[in-house]
Amino acid sequence: DPAPEGLTRGYSLVMIVFVHACALPLFVMLFGYGLVQFTRHQRLSGIPWPTTRRVLVRRHLGMVVIGALHGVLLFSGDIVGAFGVVGLAFLLLLRPGGRVRDWILRSAPIYVLGAGLAVAVLARLAYAGIAARAGAPSPLPVDPSPSQEATTYGASLIERVVEWPVTTLVFLPFVLMVWVGAWAARRRVLEEPERHQRLLTTGLVGGFTIAIAGALPMGLLAGGFVELDAETAGLARTVYEMSGFFGGIAYACLFGLVGRVMSRHADRWRSNAVVGSIVALGQRSLSGYLVQSLAWLVLLAPFGLHLARDAESPAMVAVCCAIGIWLASVLVAGLMHRRGHRGPIEILLRRFAYRDRTASR
Repeated sequence: DPAPEGLTRGYSLVMIVFVHACALPLFVMLFGYGLVQFTRHQRLSGIPWPTTRRVLVRRHLGMVVIGALHGVLLFSGDIVGAFGVVGLAFLLLLRPGGRVRDWILRSAPIYVLGAGLAVAVLARLAYAGIAARAGAPSPLPVDPSPSQEATTYGASLIERVVEWPVTTLVFLPFVLMVWVGAWAARRRVLEEPERHQRLLTTGLVGGFTIAIAGALPMGLLAGGFVELDAETAGLARTVYEMSGFFGGIAYACLFGLVGRVMSRHADRWRSNAVVGSIVALGQRSLSGYLVQSLAWLVLLAPFGLHLARDAESPAMVAVCCAIGIWLASVLVAGLMHRRGHRGPIEILLRRFAYRDRTASR
């Protein structure tokens, strides 16, 4: 909201500091982790690297196609196509046999430390700007999204044709986060959390410390708690976007530590219907992601139901829609799992990727 009030102020602060900039880096790192896991499994199964590479190339090309259709037809902020492009780029860093080049793994911690230092310096400058309170107040620095403001589907479609390629290019630097995920996967950090408890704890505490410190100026501005001049607001946005990388690391470490605790009671969790349905949605995440975009278009677009049109707090309407869509997705995914149905987009992508039957052993 441009002028948040009441609960919206706290909501904006929490979402900026703990969610928005952290989610995508987390997913990208887990994407890199999964790539290394997949190539390791293929190698241990006796599948030759050229076959595995063909599967990965086809899979990522399929993701680019799906992402392009999704980005143009539904949501220009699509990440599926970007993940496909990033995956293809990462394949260039894999040597024969599917192993990540050693020099990449050795330099990953240096990259993390360097990025942390850069965030600390920029955050210090942002806090200095807040303290100075110089210049005229600036609105929240956000990029315009003409496709979301279009009054007809046709007009939004035209806007997304232009927006989607730009968004995909913006996501390309995230290949660096794939690199960090690959570094963790080579060490089986999430698969063997008991061996890496110190690393996970350090990542959890250090990651959240940097992420919160870096995102707080932007969160305070978004919640209407402070007013910043244009230069400081731009700096706050930059450090907020950079600090999200460390938030992603912190969440990954948190999940690793939680997974260690849950593994002690694995049988009980497996039999829990709610947990089972959430896991089922994760197994159909691509289909769920696309359905979510369709639901948002129907519920909130100006040419759809436009539920937030007359609301005092559009953000709260969006929250209610998000919760409702997610709960419905969990319910449907659970039903599909119990009936043995896989996600339709997952089926389509798998058929495209596994043309060579020996690669799916």
